[in-house]
Amino acid sequence: MTKKLVSTLGAGRHGDGNGLYLVVDPSGARRWIVRVTVKGQRNRKGGPLRTDFGLGAADLVTLHQARDRALEYRRMARQGLNPRHNGMREVPSFEALAQQVHRNRMPTWKNTKHGQQWINTLRDYAFPKIGALPVDAIGQPEVLWCLDPIWTAKHETAKRLAQRIKAVLDVAKSKGFREGENPVSAIKDAGVLPKVTAKPRHHQAMDWRDVPAFYAELRRQKGMASNALMFTCLTGSRTSEVLGMRWAEVDERAQIWTCPQERMKAGEAHRVPLTPQMLEVIEPLRALGSEVVFVGQKRHRPLSNMAMLMLLRRMGVEGVTVHGFRSTFRDWAAEVAKAPREIAEMSLAHRVGSDVERAYARSDLLERRRALMAEWSEYVESHADTEKSA
Repeated sequence: MTKKLVSTLGAGRHGDGNGLYLVVDPSGARRWIVRVTVKGQRNRKGGPLRTDFGLGAADLVTLHQARDRALEYRRMARQGLNPRHNGMREVPSFEALAQQVHRNRMPTWKNTKHGQQWINTLRDYAFPKIGALPVDAIGQPEVLWCLDPIWTAKHETAKRLAQRIKAVLDVAKSKGFREGENPVSAIKDAGVLPKVTAKPRHHQAMDWRDVPAFYAELRRQKGMASNALMFTCLTGSRTSEVLGMRWAEVDERAQIWTCPQERMKAGEAHRVPLTPQMLEVIEPLRALGSEVVFVGQKRHRPLSNMAMLMLLRRMGVEGVTVHGFRSTFRDWAAEVAKAPREIAEMSLAHRVGSDVERAYARSDLLERRRALMAEWSEYVESHADTEKSA
């Protein structure tokens, strides 16, 4: 039997040999069955135990896969094992297994948004094409079917899609539903898809020389967004870290804010030394009685993650992002403060050194970072201090 015959044969039972048959119904539906005789076992009449087993629909199970499954059933039968009780487990569809993998991994993700993005990528680009296929029916052609249309137009999305398809197929293999190399790895190793050189995207940052004048103008703004943006400028923290900040994380006596690991990109808690300028921003907000420091329209709920960016736009500051202030601080630390690299990087909660180096260097250099942040805070407010003295 050939691949072409599988799709063109008329109604009836068509043998491929070794007990494998293609059954074509009058409706045109096509399915595989295998007939085996179990060694040493007898039917009710005392004859050899001969049984038919379904192997799946022909539009989902290829001829090659049907032959492999039929061979597995015949091997069991020759060993005296009844495939009905000892056969391979029903192979799940790609979508069913992907949903299971997603549920199993949800507790390991830092936030629900990332978990939702993980499954949404598969939902949008993989499920419509290969979602209904059994996981053992997915090879390089099926993976390319998903990746090809977006590989150059949406390269980052395509790379994530490839990673997520690979993860699902790796799980399928570990559960015994697949054998052989992962087709995603095979495609990558063979260089089947064209090489796309992605240009690095940098967050647009304000020149450090312009920060004091900008901060003086920012102090004149009203509203919670201005408080949050001032604090962000002074600490060099990420938007999500600042907006999620809670009073329970602030040790006023030690003058430390500890951002918990679930809000940190590196997945490790980060201590931020609080300077007098930072405390001046947040202390008046205690009177609002909210659990979060930078409260939004609803009590105990933080500001929108777009609030600070929209404030920049209202101030007429174009070509600058909130995240870019981290780069601004880093440039200033190198060019003006001449801070050691590890101090500047750790102030931004970046990992420094290899895993081995970090295992031995367990200190977060808090007091040395405190001195650097104090110098930065004084510089940021230097224009405002000049205005006050005037």
